[in-house]
Amino acid sequence: MSIVIKGLTKIYGTQKAVNDISITINKGEIVGFLGPNGAGKSTTMKIITGYLAADAGSVEVSGINVATNPIATKKKIGYLPEANPLYYDMYVREYLSFIAGVHGVADIKGAVEKVITLTGLTIESKKKTGQLSKGYKQRVGLAAALIHNPEVLILDEPTSGLDPNQIIEIRNVIKEQGKDKTVLFSSHILQEVEAICDRVIIINKGEIVADDKLNNLTGNKLSKNVVIELQEIVDENIFEGLPKPLKASPNKWIFATDKPELLRKQLFEIVAQQNLNIISLVNESNINLEDVFRHVTTNK
Repeated sequence: MSIVIKGLTKIYGTQKAVNDISITINKGEIVGFLGPNGAGKSTTMKIITGYLAADAGSVEVSGINVATNPIATKKKIGYLPEANPLYYDMYVREYLSFIAGVHGVADIKGAVEKVITLTGLTIESKKKTGQLSKGYKQRVGLAAALIHNPEVLILDEPTSGLDPNQIIEIRNVIKEQGKDKTVLFSSHILQEVEAICDRVIIINKGEIVADDKLNNLTGNKLSKNVVIELQEIVDENIFEGLPKPLKASPNKWIFATDKPELLRKQLFEIVAQQNLNIISLVNESNINLEDVFRHVTTNK
């Protein structure tokens, strides 16, 4: 198991940024780590990489405890933080050579050339990092995370600032790396997560609210859905006693249920009692990741 988190807690003042979470991620998994802003994603990633100390709980990377042996775990990890730190006065090759040296890479020149090719930096490799566009700076950060061929990749918003073509290229890099590494990455672009990930973990207010294979989250577990669209705009409280719905629009609601026919009957009764008008009432076979995300992170 490449990453094992047990009872992890981090408190800032009176706020629990991470509240007693436990996660196990195996080698070869590409896991999307999702959540609203301030949910605890970046804090968790910083603790895994040893950049931030936990208040309680433990983290192991490749069987090594992060708190008691941080240097050894850093050798196992490639980390691209959300705020990508670069030395803007250094040339791309110079910077990557410096990072390779810090990691004690034996063949620095060979490693640099390999990651430059891998991340599509060849055309910009003779420039200073400060002269690069945001997208290419992001590529340099990814190259730095890969330079020492780590067992575990922690990527916080890796496609930030990339154009659509660059996103596809970096997506392919991440998928290729995921064949023999453990990859944990966060992103606000849910389509990217659906395109790359085997598994999705969603955190909200410091707690894990979903953790499953992507096809389970968007397929089997929430596959029997009843969708009602009303002519009127109503408040959620009229559905009291029914499964908690997801508000898809001001007058459209999605209900996840194992008994769609019973739920349809109950909705008909509520609509009749409230003297409302139905535009449509249908069963849906599945929902997308955006629906799941909204369902577990908001009451709307």
